[in-house]
Amino acid sequence: MPEIVTLNRKLYLDVNHFAVSTPWAHAFMAGYSHLIGIGLLALLLLVAWFRARSRPDPQRRVAKVLWAAGGTTLAEGISHYVLKPLIAERRPYLTLAHVEVLLTRTNGYSFPSGHATIAGATIVGLWLSRDKLLTVLAFIVGIMLAFGRVYVGMHYPGDVVAGLIFGGLFVLVLSPPAVRLLTRFTEWLSALGTFGWLVASHRANAAHRVSKA
Repeated sequence: MPEIVTLNRKLYLDVNHFAVSTPWAHAFMAGYSHLIGIGLLALLLLVAWFRARSRPDPQRRVAKVLWAAGGTTLAEGISHYVLKPLIAERRPYLTLAHVEVLLTRTNGYSFPSGHATIAGATIVGLWLSRDKLLTVLAFIVGIMLAFGRVYVGMHYPGDVVAGLIFGGLFVLVLSPPAVRLLTRFTEWLSALGTFGWLVASHRANAAHRVSKA
């Protein structure tokens, strides 16, 4: 364990020194690692919902996207309200002297990274929805977000790795029962008619009627 802690701090300092030597990237990385990265992941989930509506078996596909979004929200909530207080790891800038921090310093706990939890959960959620293009894009956005949290000085590398793993595993393990439940909901919503467009596009509905004819 002491060796892991030492390695974690060394990697953090290596990235921090890199951040110090790249001032031209500070504004972008600060914005990206705080809100922009999260916003892009949310946008990918929205696009995934829109695309799922036009694919075969749209009710189940939309249910998977709903779980990607809902599971991500639940994973981040557990990370923030349960795991962080339980583990109570202090932020690196509170224990290491003279480090570069590009965002407003807080006294909140560090492990696991909430941003990385969101990234890992979104990546796995989109992978489960079988949207290859959006999964690749989420992977790029999410890994960059996880690195950014270390770059701006807010987290140790171990914090973001743990967040990615926890978020991904949470969505993966609970996917079968969650998707079954959400599929019942989307099927019910589709049957209402008025809100059917939320679940299936006109084209998907037309194809479904033709297949039943």
